[in-house]
Amino acid sequence: MPEDSTKLNEAVPFLPFALPDIGEEEIAAVVECLRSGWVTTGPKTRQFEQEFGAYLGAGVEAIAVNSATAGLHLALEALGIGPGDEVIVPTLTFTATAEVVRYLGAQPVFVDTDAATLNLDLAAVEAAIGPRTRAIMPVHYAGLACEMDGILELAKIYGLKVIEDAAHAFPTRYKGKLVGTLDSDVTVFSFYANKTMTTGEGGMIVTRNAAVARRVRLMRIHGISQDAFQRYTARTPAWFYEVVAAGFKYNLTDLAAAMGIAQLSKMARFLTRRQCLAAEYNTALRDLPLRLPALPVGDSTHAWHLYVVRLRDDAPIERDALIARLSERGIGTSVHFIPLHRQPIWRDSCQLRPEQFPAAEAAYQTMLSLPLYTKMSDADQQRTIANLRELLL
Repeated sequence: MPEDSTKLNEAVPFLPFALPDIGEEEIAAVVECLRSGWVTTGPKTRQFEQEFGAYLGAGVEAIAVNSATAGLHLALEALGIGPGDEVIVPTLTFTATAEVVRYLGAQPVFVDTDAATLNLDLAAVEAAIGPRTRAIMPVHYAGLACEMDGILELAKIYGLKVIEDAAHAFPTRYKGKLVGTLDSDVTVFSFYANKTMTTGEGGMIVTRNAAVARRVRLMRIHGISQDAFQRYTARTPAWFYEVVAAGFKYNLTDLAAAMGIAQLSKMARFLTRRQCLAAEYNTALRDLPLRLPALPVGDSTHAWHLYVVRLRDDAPIERDALIARLSERGIGTSVHFIPLHRQPIWRDSCQLRPEQFPAAEAAYQTMLSLPLYTKMSDADQQRTIANLRELLL
């Protein structure tokens, strides 16, 4: 590394790719929960579920879990997905989207992405539907909603379930409606540390299907007929319970829920800040040899969980070198994602090849995610922009 780069690293603090926005409200809420004596699933979790459901509206029921991965697993299980079934998933996603299908003995079927939006390619989805297909799992990539009308129409024609992986998409709107209130069977959100709101670890299952909601609530805590909160807060002896299914340990704690309640109250500010940062990137980077993110159209909106750019052919530097140079200058970036067709478990077990997924493969070769988070200052963003301009012009 050149000497001047070393001095720069010493003089300039490292700008992370993502950082949670935790304030005194979250700290106070967690402390209050600790002092209450109830730290596992209890009143705060119920309050969080109620407030999250009310935020979305449209008669949905919200069930809190300890991760979006757990939520997707429970959703598939509740919808009856099992051995021999196939579930269509995009290759451009995190491995959790596919692995939950395998948890149930079913098979993920990988499809390519749309070259513009990086969401599921509708033609590829329809081509992948076969006699064993039971469900489609669209991922709202980076916070931009998939073309849900087309996906839901395919599901109706072929009799399939739709489980939305909305880990990036709170609060995203599709044609005016919040993701989570569309006509899919289940939607699952993530509250991981780098998401648009966080509980540290955590997720939320959203559905209007009462039978699915009952099954999810049962299976998230060992398949026990009543949860600990019900048993330990009853005013009459309530020690008896029954294990009626071989369930899982997927419940969210009240500590995490207390944090989630505080975060949810800040969502208007969080979204506005992300939108402002994305708008500034859109303006400041438009003359660079970059392909900027697809924008929502009409009355759809973008949650801007990620800001993903792709280098054009005329860029003077390749993606890996650009990431390295930015890191030398104290700017963190990431890549979302290394496609699943390149990951050994899926590549080898499903016999996948890059040429089967030309759009996702092309995107992967040139993409990087720029820093974008609500605690990011204007100066932080301008520093990122200035370095990109210096390296790309």
